[in-house]
Amino acid sequence: MTVEELRRATDPAWLATAEKQVRADPDAAGPLFARAARALGRGRLRGVPGWTAAEAGRAVLLSLLPPDHVVRLYQQGDTAERLAVLKALPLLDIGDAGVPLLHDALRANDPRLVAAALGRCATHLDAATWRQGVVKCVFMGVPLDRVDRLDERADAELAAMLTGLAEERAAAGRTMPPDAVALLTRMEKQ
Repeated sequence: MTVEELRRATDPAWLATAEKQVRADPDAAGPLFARAARALGRGRLRGVPGWTAAEAGRAVLLSLLPPDHVVRLYQQGDTAERLAVLKALPLLDIGDAGVPLLHDALRANDPRLVAAALGRCATHLDAATWRQGVVKCVFMGVPLDRVDRLDERADAELAAMLTGLAEERAAAGRTMPPDAVALLTRMEKQ
């Protein structure tokens, strides 16, 4: 997915006006970012899996901003706005400025934010934080197919953490999600 593909998938009239305003004054992005859902809608975009119209429009606006503005929009945003920032991070040129946003999302109790933090931008997370995020996904019931490069990054330490969680759950009479059991099985075979 690219910013240009997202741009083409959204309402061209509203987005052209919004982009013009943000280019003239980056501080105009705040109100426009907040209005995107009302202006563009919250429905899923055809041909753009995993994105709503509002998220796509917000990503386009974010692509026009310096990193400090992106961080500010995340910090001031509601859950939907924060989710849009997290989903847009892989499309933005903000480098390590996005890492604190990932850390914040991993502390959230909203599974959508946790899953988004472990998407394509999770490559910027250190191994310990990434492992904790994966365990949190299992704990929250977030499907592990949402974790970018899971099989590539999974290691013995993650296996030990998941085994410990499985033992705790078994002691409480609860089971592990099937995708976590499958991951542990794959890791045992390595």
